[in-house]
Amino acid sequence: MELESKDTSAAARLSESDLIQFIDMIPALAWAADADGLPAFFNQYYLDYVGLSRAQMMGDGWARNLHPDDVPVILADWAAIMASRREGTSQARIRGADGQYRWFLFRANPLHGENGDVIRWYGVNTDIEDRKRIEEALLNTRSQLAHMTRVMTMGQLTASIAHELNQPLAGIITNAGTCLRMLGAEPPNVEGALATARRTIRDGNRASEVIARLRALFTNRNTAAEPIDLNAATQEVIALASTELQRANVSLRSRLTESLPLVTGDRIQLQQVILNLIMNATEAMSEIDYRPREIIVTTAREEPGHVRLSVQDVGVGLDATAAEKLFTPFYTTKSAGMGIGLSVCRSIVEHHRGRIWAENNVGPGATFLFSLPVHTDDQP
Repeated sequence: MELESKDTSAAARLSESDLIQFIDMIPALAWAADADGLPAFFNQYYLDYVGLSRAQMMGDGWARNLHPDDVPVILADWAAIMASRREGTSQARIRGADGQYRWFLFRANPLHGENGDVIRWYGVNTDIEDRKRIEEALLNTRSQLAHMTRVMTMGQLTASIAHELNQPLAGIITNAGTCLRMLGAEPPNVEGALATARRTIRDGNRASEVIARLRALFTNRNTAAEPIDLNAATQEVIALASTELQRANVSLRSRLTESLPLVTGDRIQLQQVILNLIMNATEAMSEIDYRPREIIVTTAREEPGHVRLSVQDVGVGLDATAAEKLFTPFYTTKSAGMGIGLSVCRSIVEHHRGRIWAENNVGPGATFLFSLPVHTDDQP
């Protein structure tokens, strides 16, 4: 019996030794902490990666190899995970023994006792540097596609832009000539010249406003999140597209809900989405001659905590198969289209934590809609 006990004890020690060796050799940064979150163990792979001993990693030593900008994030996330007593994740950059920082995904899992309390935490930090680089590349690509779409849309609106600028510029030239004649008269008509000069200033301001709107809409710039009045943003887009709509013999009606809650996002990007949907609706009716061409732009509250914008046309409608692919990159129903407009719209809306979709009307045509969460005080 004593021999059997010794054999069992030896096997247990061997098993424990194998387990420790196994954990040390795992190609990941494995660690453990006590119930209060204080570090209790780091595997050898972790120690070799940071170039520190277990003693140096204890206490707050493990945080010394974190990027200074990431320390507050990790500490806040770790406190939230411990408070929840459930598994959780965070991200931070860790400095390796070579002095280089790499992004890691921190994943922690609790071990619960019989009474449900956490008695130990176990975690693994996984290198996600390559994934981060891919994500950054995708964001840059999305930004470039968004800019390309804006430029393409600008080409569609050339006639509208020229018309909007020509009106105030023609007024400036006419008023300037009138002002000179009034000042050159005998006696000079100073009062009339002053009134003409005021009209010149008015027309100059109108031209300046048009140019400012165009520069904002078609400039490739970094995004800026801010509280946005979706109604006001929509009205600006409608004003910009008005001449193009007239040229296409399209009437546009807006049904903008009063006291619409603000949304959070980049104003110019959202205006790009609205403009794209309006121009698509216009094109969808280009071959409709047997009924009036009409677009209805609507904003409304959508529960819970969302607002919705829709652009409804009376065009040819959506093919059931095509509807599923409309927002797919490089899919297009236009003979001269590149198929990136709606894809970029989807990317922008989803980046704003919203969703975008399309559906056929009960009558003729289709409606494109997107929904966005309302602005809250804890958002920037």
